[in-house]
Amino acid sequence: MTTRSVWSMCGMCTVRCPIRVETEGDEVTWIEGNPHLLEGALCAKGSAGMALLKDEERPLSPMIRKGGRGAGRWERVSWYAALDYVADKLNAIIKEHGPESIMMSCRGGPFMDLIKAFCHAVGSPNFSNHDSACGRNVHHASLSVYGLGRKDFVYDLKKCKHLILFGRNILASLRPAEVNQVMDMLDAGGTMTYVDVRQTLTGIKADRFFLVTPGTDYALALGMIHEVIKQGVYDQEFIDRYVADFDKLVAFVEPYTADWAAKECGVKADRIKEFVTEIGSQRPKVVFHPGWMLSRYRDSFYASRALHILNVLMGNVEVEGGQIFAKGAGDCGVKGIRSLDAQVPKPTAKRADGVGWKYQHFDKGPGLFHLFYDAMLTGEPYPLKALICMRHDPFTCFPDPQAQKEALDKLDLLVSVDTHYSEFGWYSDVILPESTFLERDSIIATQKGPKPRFIKRNKAIAPMHDTKSLYEIIKQLADRLGVGQYFPGSSIEELWAWQLEPTGFSLKDFDAKGFISLTDKPVMFDRNHLDGKFKTPSGKIEMVSGKLTEAGLESLKPYESPEKPPKGHFRLVFGRSPVHAHSHTVNNPLLYELMPENTLWINKRQAARLGVNDGDLVDVGVCGCSGTIKAHLTEFIHPEAVYMAHGFGRQVPLQSRAYHAGMADQKLMKGMLQEMDPAGGGLNLCECFVTVRRSAKNPKRMVEL
Repeated sequence: MTTRSVWSMCGMCTVRCPIRVETEGDEVTWIEGNPHLLEGALCAKGSAGMALLKDEERPLSPMIRKGGRGAGRWERVSWYAALDYVADKLNAIIKEHGPESIMMSCRGGPFMDLIKAFCHAVGSPNFSNHDSACGRNVHHASLSVYGLGRKDFVYDLKKCKHLILFGRNILASLRPAEVNQVMDMLDAGGTMTYVDVRQTLTGIKADRFFLVTPGTDYALALGMIHEVIKQGVYDQEFIDRYVADFDKLVAFVEPYTADWAAKECGVKADRIKEFVTEIGSQRPKVVFHPGWMLSRYRDSFYASRALHILNVLMGNVEVEGGQIFAKGAGDCGVKGIRSLDAQVPKPTAKRADGVGWKYQHFDKGPGLFHLFYDAMLTGEPYPLKALICMRHDPFTCFPDPQAQKEALDKLDLLVSVDTHYSEFGWYSDVILPESTFLERDSIIATQKGPKPRFIKRNKAIAPMHDTKSLYEIIKQLADRLGVGQYFPGSSIEELWAWQLEPTGFSLKDFDAKGFISLTDKPVMFDRNHLDGKFKTPSGKIEMVSGKLTEAGLESLKPYESPEKPPKGHFRLVFGRSPVHAHSHTVNNPLLYELMPENTLWINKRQAARLGVNDGDLVDVGVCGCSGTIKAHLTEFIHPEAVYMAHGFGRQVPLQSRAYHAGMADQKLMKGMLQEMDPAGGGLNLCECFVTVRRSAKNPKRMVEL
């Protein structure tokens, strides 16, 4: 039996860690993190890849809906029939409504070039992803300060002296390379401060923990800015050289003292002042993480913007232990790989979500998915008639699935391309099953950073069932729609060679390590000559954003206290487990054993008032929508909040393990599909208030007489 070692990339979540896979014949026998980058480290999700491979509770062949949407009546068909069906529908839609009536979405990540190219090739500008329920506030905040997006900086966590995290549960929302850097930083004597409404895996490793009132992150950040300026512990030289309107920031934060912030957030003023004194002695190797998923509160954009500003005050730009410009091939003197999308004529129609014309301060890239629902319902600026989601489940990602269905029912075609049954897929017209990450190749991509590299995924084994790679699906659809010329080559190997041709590298250069490193040493710009690096209207780091001002929005927004939960209610917050990648993995046989369902965290004192004991079933409800979940009592959550891990409460019958296990937080967010921060575009997913009561489904208590 032939034994092989294959370089590849994990696909269990959106991190896509580099991996090494061992196979014997047609069997995968071992998965580990790429030893050249991760020293073999891999999280539980990645290690469960073999269980995904063997799990037959996933789409194993193309399926076309036969009954009503969501009824679960499917006909298994050949790929020829399925792709013909989709192509015929798309051609009819294009003929009647124009190509712009087609919308495509994905999970994001390094391989989006293929999907964007297809969307633009058919003539539609309406490419999107999940990010308005994740990092859009952070991305737009970064653009407003630096003119650069959230991925245009990387954080040198291993060498930093103090890492500050506002709700960024970095040790559970799990990127193994990043986690290893944090642990190395702590082992070397570094400090970590954690801010959240509950204690977490990250918080228990932190040196300082601020348990804050829900919705007051912005207040705490403003208090920190005030105190940094008051103590004079900012980098005056860096600010004088690169920052515009610093005097306006000083005037704005004058009333937001540490004492004010302490009262607003429910923490002690002395702790804020001690914290600022400490980071003043540690700068510039101080990193305020601006957030990852900050679609939470009505002012989360401004909270993230304040964290970016704190980084600027620390002068931590382009220094070891700070935030470093993400370098690409050109910064290493190498030509970049060819982009498929760059070869495609750009569509002339304006985006249906309004991004780029109605909302000119937002990045056009993936736009804002939730704003497409208005176009679906109203037909303005033009009708939308088809949606293709690739590894993206909007029913799990966004609030109020029922409201989404009302909009989606206006469309003639819904297609799900995925490795598993999603809630959206179950409601779709066609399911096109993508091969698992161990069974598929992916296009070459560039991974930017201080040491940029070219990456690609190699399949370890041939598909075990009637599934295809995303490249094969896109290529065959493109051929049917008459745009196949934009996807060169007749195989992935030929496409790889086409992508690499300008670079001077060949496919053999991936053999040694599974990636092509473009430099041996980190590339660093001269910190004294960063002029031209900031892409704002002024060319400076902007305390007052020219782009926001032009849009009629405030850059330095006065703070407003968050709404308090009505009597008998709690603010619903949610987050991640290190075991699961949201809903993608909850039906995985191995990961299900580790965490079969979520629970509702509730403060012990509040639970006592409700007569709820640990492990009791509780009914959680809002606006006529309710569900039942087990209670987890703890002292380490703010009394105003209750918490659950996201991704549970699924209603796909073919997923026997995940079916009705736990509760889905997004289904409680009735009427919140359009609740977004107007400056940042992120949804306000933690502005929902729920009631909690002990469920009648609990066994009756026996009373001893």
